[in-house]
Amino acid sequence: MKKLSIIMPAYNEERTIEAILEKIIKIKFECQAELIVVDDCSTDKTKEILLKVKQKYPEIKLLFHEKNKGKGSAVKTGLKHATGDIIAIQDADLEYKPNNINDLIKPILNNKFEVVYGSRFLRKEKKGYSLFYLGNWFLSLITSILYFSKITDMETCYKVFKKEVINNIKLNCQGFEFEPEITAKILKKGYKIKELPIDYQPRTITEGKKIKVADGLVALWYLIKYRFV
Repeated sequence: MKKLSIIMPAYNEERTIEAILEKIIKIKFECQAELIVVDDCSTDKTKEILLKVKQKYPEIKLLFHEKNKGKGSAVKTGLKHATGDIIAIQDADLEYKPNNINDLIKPILNNKFEVVYGSRFLRKEKKGYSLFYLGNWFLSLITSILYFSKITDMETCYKVFKKEVINNIKLNCQGFEFEPEITAKILKKGYKIKELPIDYQPRTITEGKKIKVADGLVALWYLIKYRFV
């Protein structure tokens, strides 16, 4: 029987971490599942809340960085402890709806695809700030051009893949450049990315949104870099 490993990087998410964990725990997944949370040296009450939730749900795997390293490093730490055949990335905020994970893993469980992305832009309604939307649209367009594969949401959190896919890829990322690096290397390996629509409720910067314009410029650089190296 297939097993799913959900990796959740978390940094200063005291307002949402308990709620998102509760949502995931209550889901009846299509296969056996494990939840791995990697706290990236949070400076708020995230760690305290995680330890409290762990008492209620001892099956959750908790991992802690001694210093802040970035989302990419947190994902890599989670991968080292993942025992599933399928890997899914889940943010620790409430922007993404974990009920969508079952839809995303179905093409992999049915052996139709090895990589599935949840696209925020395949829904008719386009939610979010125009700047972030345009930035994501532009980066996805550049990805499509550089790697000859139509992608509508390269920056999506919901990246799901067979573990064997990631085992064949060396990741150098530390922070948010995880998104372009893994996408570039998956496409260069010849894997086809299946995109499915997902539900998405963006939060504001005051609510804790961490992505910045500078991160978009970094993503652009890495898309170009990994196309030619």
